[in-house]
Amino acid sequence: MDVLMTMGIMLALIILFLGVGVWVFVGLFLVAITSLTLIADFPLDRVGYIARSVIWRSSSAWELSAIPLFIWMGEIIFRTDISDRLFRGLSPFVQWMPGRLLHTNVLGCTLFAAVSGSTSATTATVGKITTTALAERGYDNSLAVGSLAGAGSLGLLIPPSIVMIIYGVLAEVSIAKLFAAGIMPGLLVAFLYSSYIIVRCTINPELAPRSEEKLTLRRLLSGLKDLIPIITLIFLVLGGIYSGIATPSEAAAVGVAATFVLVICMGSFSWDIVIEAAMGAVKTSCMVCSILISAAFLSTAIGYLHIPVELVKMIESLALSPYALLGILALFYILLGFFLDGISIIVMSLPITLPLILQAGFDPIWYGVFLVLMVELAQMTPPVGFNLFILQGLTGQSIGKVVKAAFPFFLLMCLAVVIVSFFPQVVLFLPNMM
Repeated sequence: MDVLMTMGIMLALIILFLGVGVWVFVGLFLVAITSLTLIADFPLDRVGYIARSVIWRSSSAWELSAIPLFIWMGEIIFRTDISDRLFRGLSPFVQWMPGRLLHTNVLGCTLFAAVSGSTSATTATVGKITTTALAERGYDNSLAVGSLAGAGSLGLLIPPSIVMIIYGVLAEVSIAKLFAAGIMPGLLVAFLYSSYIIVRCTINPELAPRSEEKLTLRRLLSGLKDLIPIITLIFLVLGGIYSGIATPSEAAAVGVAATFVLVICMGSFSWDIVIEAAMGAVKTSCMVCSILISAAFLSTAIGYLHIPVELVKMIESLALSPYALLGILALFYILLGFFLDGISIIVMSLPITLPLILQAGFDPIWYGVFLVLMVELAQMTPPVGFNLFILQGLTGQSIGKVVKAAFPFFLLMCLAVVIVSFFPQVVLFLPNMM
């Protein structure tokens, strides 16, 4: 009961500090300081020493250097015509499928996720092209918006993923193996989304009007030419990581350099783009890293309060099966998704949930993918689902309509969670081969 009371007090503190509108990283720091001083009865000078040590240790991790680089790469692509080329390049390859250009949402997000690492960048970049193009061609608006809301979240799952880097640092597991683990589940989710579009458009062909443009070899070759920039970046970044030539941080640096070269070769380079992309990357990186540092401090405070150890003992006494524990955690994460963003969910919950998962016998690499899938679900749940608000801004629709459009894809993501839970080799097959 003591550990439950302690957790209740800390939860109340989190609700209090975040509820008054302070920044997330400030709120986490305040919760940690208050918990150590009031609950653990630590003197302030000792709390200060702990804070200094944690801040230095968590902010100087070399793995974190990949985060601003991947974000910068996505920002550059977002501001150039590489995203336009992505839509034009995919269009000829999906004309023969039921649903036609609706699949550009799924395939476009899948490819862009492989160079971005961010769900918001993926949704915004692909969405700014496809929402207008599909509306002009008479495609069903609900299916177009819903598929984009679901597929945009693939930016978290398909490597290089910023969230996976954060999980790898916190859980102290191989980021390269995490990246490999995300590939097959990401393709599984994309397959489920495209299959749903095919079924819907087969039942009701009016959802995707027929195109009068004829599919020719010339059009296919032209589309392939437009896809070369994205394919090149994927090959350089992921190829460098999986071949063992480069670490994720080194591959991110290569990706940024290659993006600059491509932009210059395509004639899209300007110093305004460089400055805007750099500023966007700095803002996002500072937000991510500040939350990560404050969460590390909170995790340390939770450790000093013995919450993980006592919670593991309490869960063991309940004699829950591993999958019963997993089901409880899944509901817990869906609930958190109503109120918190994905990064906050991971950094706040991991110190408590990871010991439970390890005790239950689950692989930490597998759990990283499971956790990312749960965070992806949070991107599609109001009132804090980032993808929903991005699409609301792009389409001008009410948030209620966007949520309704995204709901079938939310259920498909839940199905993906069930599949990887009962068939863990979907996740572990590629990492085990490394």
